[in-house]
Amino acid sequence: MKRQRLTVLGATGSIGVSTLDVVARHPERYEVFALSGFSRVDTLAAQCIRHRPRYAVVGGGDAATQLESRLRAAGVVTEVLAGEDALEQVAAAPETDAVMAAIVGAAGLRPTLAAVRAGKRVLLANKEALVMAGAVFMAEVRKSGATLLPIDSEHNAVFQSLPAGFAGDFERRGVRRILLTASGGPFRATPLEQLASVTPSQACAHPNWSMGRKISVDSATMMNKGLEVIEAHWLFAAGAERIEVVIHPQSVIHSLVEYVDGSVIAQLGNPDMRTPIAHALAYPERIDAGVAALDLFQVAQLTFERPDLERFPCLRLAYRALAAGGNAPAVMNAANEVAVAAFLEGRLPFLRIAGVIAAALDAVPPGPAADLPAVLAADALGRQAALVALARP
Repeated sequence: MKRQRLTVLGATGSIGVSTLDVVARHPERYEVFALSGFSRVDTLAAQCIRHRPRYAVVGGGDAATQLESRLRAAGVVTEVLAGEDALEQVAAAPETDAVMAAIVGAAGLRPTLAAVRAGKRVLLANKEALVMAGAVFMAEVRKSGATLLPIDSEHNAVFQSLPAGFAGDFERRGVRRILLTASGGPFRATPLEQLASVTPSQACAHPNWSMGRKISVDSATMMNKGLEVIEAHWLFAAGAERIEVVIHPQSVIHSLVEYVDGSVIAQLGNPDMRTPIAHALAYPERIDAGVAALDLFQVAQLTFERPDLERFPCLRLAYRALAAGGNAPAVMNAANEVAVAAFLEGRLPFLRIAGVIAAALDAVPPGPAADLPAVLAADALGRQAALVALARP
């Protein structure tokens, strides 16, 4: 069997670490071609020593110097590169068979697009690429013939639950709607009056999943689910009216697809990202992910709730941006990144995150997002508008 050569963008984050865990279980199937990590030199050095990639990419010169020194001392010949152009280079390299796109936020857009344009097998964990530039991104997928496989547990579950070869043909394939499950995060049952004093550590303490800090805050506000609604719109050619969010605190059902005959097909599993990662890595085959089998007797019960939009206004804002289309999702995503960073730094109360995003959406005039320059311009305007909103008392 010819080994699949893999580039992992965002190797030092939680998705990247889980990806390399799965890869290490199957050395006969996979080899690592390139790894990237923005500034976590210690983690990236250890990964390079373990997996011996041809390239390692970091954010800047200081990190590159540190990493080169560590690797030389360990006798590892991995070539160290730095900067955004280097990310695009390794994502599109002829030697790369598959790219795990796991850089968090807008920073992942350009290298992920580079992988798509090169016709790679793209394992998409960077939801912002579709949120910001869905029309551009999907047009490039069609043009290049790239294979796009979703890694978010919800979209991977939908992918598994839809008919084979589904391409948005809801009526012909008898699909009624998509049900995206959400845990509800750490504040699902917290009294509303207590949310004003929420701290970053509390917001990052997700009850079920182990995730990075930014994504954990997005889960606490349910903006993460809002981003996933927009992502599902582009992945499955689904209108907003066909995508419903269901709070499911146990995080055992990862999403469901409802059919016109009354059937509802769901994908279940323990809340471990190695399951969707292994599914996408081996698709259409199945491989061991290192995840324990789901014990239904231990789970005992599965419960469901409608999301409370008073508690989770960010979800409402995401549906608003999807309905507006054009540059609105990119503006919303940019403002959210600014607001979440301010919250994590202690400069913004938790309950003001949604207000900053709403203010940015109000401030930036509607416009098209038909190409990458327009998307990046919308991103810049969204960040600027969010900073203005942050400065208000």
